[in-house]
Amino acid sequence: MRDDAFRAYFERHHASLSRLAYLMTGEAGVADDLAADALTEVWRHWDRVQAADDPAAYGHGILMNLARQWVRRRGRERLLTFGLSGRTAAGGDVPAVLDVRSALRKLPHRRRACVVLRYAFDLSEREVAATLGISVGAVKSATSRGAKQLADLLGGAVTRIDGWEAAR
Repeated sequence: MRDDAFRAYFERHHASLSRLAYLMTGEAGVADDLAADALTEVWRHWDRVQAADDPAAYGHGILMNLARQWVRRRGRERLLTFGLSGRTAAGGDVPAVLDVRSALRKLPHRRRACVVLRYAFDLSEREVAATLGISVGAVKSATSRGAKQLADLLGGAVTRIDGWEAAR
């Protein structure tokens, strides 16, 4: 029973955990490792995950903590200079997508997390707050400031990519 429930959770959330990790780190290999580590932690705490109001948010929260630890270990300089690992986007204007990814890496961690979760993962402010363990007000503030900073970094050249928009 436990194995089946976890298998269903894994199948439902593995891809989104990997995408979230990639958006937070910019490195495909690291993203896969972080997603696997997050799922390992989900398994270790499966009783708590199942009892949570939003099991997906619980997994996203674990992943965000792991990504934050990874970023801290690399240091500020590493955060601003790591490569894009040669990934190309499915659809859209590739240079514009690369600009957005580069700009995302320049946002402070909390702002980047809020912007990614709100716009790329289409979570509500309440869901983002639960995922990050912060208040809804903090989510609103970080999302607003992050979206503005992102738009400023993009210089108006790119405001909409694959269905999500950098607010002005």
